[in-house]
Amino acid sequence: MTDHRMMSAVVTHGPRDYRVEQVPVPTPGRDEVLIRTGAVGICGSDIKCYTGASLFWGENGDDGYVEGPVITGHEFAGVVEALGPGAGEKHGISIGDQVVAEQILPCQRCRFCREGAYWMCEPNEIFGFKRGRAEGGMAEFTLFPANAIVHRVDPRLSAVEAAYLEPLACAIHAVDRAEIKPGDTVVIAGIGSIGLCMLQWARQYNPRMVIAVGTRPLRLELAEQLGADVAINVRESDVVAQVRALTDGYGADVVVEASGAADGPQQALEMVRKMGTVVAFSSIKDPVRVNWNLAGDQKELTIRGSHLGPYCYPKAIEAVAEGRVDVASLVTGQYAIDEFEAAIEAAMSGDGIKTMVLPGLSRASSPQAAPVAEGQG
Repeated sequence: MTDHRMMSAVVTHGPRDYRVEQVPVPTPGRDEVLIRTGAVGICGSDIKCYTGASLFWGENGDDGYVEGPVITGHEFAGVVEALGPGAGEKHGISIGDQVVAEQILPCQRCRFCREGAYWMCEPNEIFGFKRGRAEGGMAEFTLFPANAIVHRVDPRLSAVEAAYLEPLACAIHAVDRAEIKPGDTVVIAGIGSIGLCMLQWARQYNPRMVIAVGTRPLRLELAEQLGADVAINVRESDVVAQVRALTDGYGADVVVEASGAADGPQQALEMVRKMGTVVAFSSIKDPVRVNWNLAGDQKELTIRGSHLGPYCYPKAIEAVAEGRVDVASLVTGQYAIDEFEAAIEAAMSGDGIKTMVLPGLSRASSPQAAPVAEGQG
């Protein structure tokens, strides 16, 4: 039966052209799931899409990764509202369950999907970027297509914690790629919302030291509260010299590069020790130049990329439910859906950590960027 209700959604039409519109509530077909969206996070890639970064929209504004008009948002979770035929059995869920879907919708046909590397799916369909095929979660209701990878969320998690599972899973995957050994010195370069999750997950490996590198004093304070042994402001210190001083001149065993800055990869190559490991996580708009001799001839490094959060959602759910990773304190602004412009401006300001939109809120009941606790900026 077709659902004739209308709902509010944030629809992407182009750079800086995001509109709150009334659109039909989707009707789930076979193996599809309709959720009532609980919360949606605004991510760094959302900001790049909004501002028109060439990585997403293309040099001419219309030939990049985004295909609008499309409902935006890929960091979201919610409660099952309706199930299409076979959906409950396929995904192991029931109406009323809190659920999250992984951000990618694997085709299950390309060589990567067939080999089990679904997160590298060649079509690379991700919620919130492709018109009609992967509509996002910035709406009162969201449809999980039949090929979505759905996880039931521990009921101990709040709506905003459930929405944080996507960036946390990405953080876990990046840190797992580093293969940290007990006693290692680990640098997390870039302490935005995902970097702050990375440093918490890195602690699970019992390193000797975790060093947080960033630019914002309040985020550096929060990094220390969340487990960083040392926090370095790259604008105030020679970060490479300081890391070497902390490691008897050798450099860090592992550097996870999550700064998003064009000079970040070069600093990572300089901070890591010979035969160390660099994990490349950042999505960087501008061209990057590095001294590639550091990777090969001079240091013989292991360099690994990191994309999305494959096989990490169960780990993320368990870590938050058990209190081993704190994401709730990273949510520093909550907005109603019709306050999207204020929400994206808050996210772009960098004054907080994670801005969330709660589609079920009305403007009247919205906390409207509730005050940020000390150390969370």
